[in-house]
Amino acid sequence: MSLREIRRQATDVLAVAGVDTPDVDAALLLAHVVGRTVGELVMVDDLTDDQLSRFHEFVRRRATREPLQHIVGRVQFGSIEVEVGPGVFTPRMETELLWSWGCDVLAAVPDPVVVDLCSGSGALALALATSVSSSLVHAVEIDPDALTWLRRNLSHLPRPARDRVVVHSGDVRDPRVLAGVSADLVVANPPYIPIGADLPAEVAEHDPVLALFGGDDGMSVITPMIETIARVLVPGGAVAIEHDDTTGDLVMAALDAGGDFEGISQMSDLVGRPRFVSARRAKMNP
Repeated sequence: MSLREIRRQATDVLAVAGVDTPDVDAALLLAHVVGRTVGELVMVDDLTDDQLSRFHEFVRRRATREPLQHIVGRVQFGSIEVEVGPGVFTPRMETELLWSWGCDVLAAVPDPVVVDLCSGSGALALALATSVSSSLVHAVEIDPDALTWLRRNLSHLPRPARDRVVVHSGDVRDPRVLAGVSADLVVANPPYIPIGADLPAEVAEHDPVLALFGGDDGMSVITPMIETIARVLVPGGAVAIEHDDTTGDLVMAALDAGGDFEGISQMSDLVGRPRFVSARRAKMNP
């Protein structure tokens, strides 16, 4: 059987299983098995028996709706690659917009201090530390399992970027977290899905509950977290909070409520869906 036929059969299996992008996933799994990029598959003539067996096993697992990223064990995010698996939220491509926005903000800030709240695998924190060479990044996470993945990914980061990341085990809603830290930028991809939302199997069955749900309205972490953000941000410092498609107005209202922020605005992703809210820390009153 040719490589094209093997890939086509795998695509059919994944399509029947309800995978959204069956051909893409089949190609990525095949590339992973042979140690090539998808573009280099044209240079592969055949699979060994061991490779074919591994590929069939990977396709079987993907057909159960196990996330592709768990099967290959890693995911590209911005400027870096991070390891992921059971116990940690899988970074999404949409969050790369937050990373890109953060890099643009920091371009004008010498030796910036960055805070990443609800850091999970550390993807956002580590990508910012790698992309902004003069930055000091504080990554905050409460879940012990996620912290294990964060520290593992940090250990793979080359120096000196690795030495510019500080990991904090703590609750972003706790006023004592990040005591003494003053930041030029705060980014957050917190649990924000309203309880009861309809989710794909890959999310509902494999992403940690603690990383997904933000109460009935999706705001149970975001609203109290804003006090922490206001405390650590320097006057004029920037913040961006990712949120559910349905809660952008709530996030904007929460930032506006205490009078600590200005320039509050909604940012959309590449397909026009509201993705994150940004703002600046208001200047202190004399």
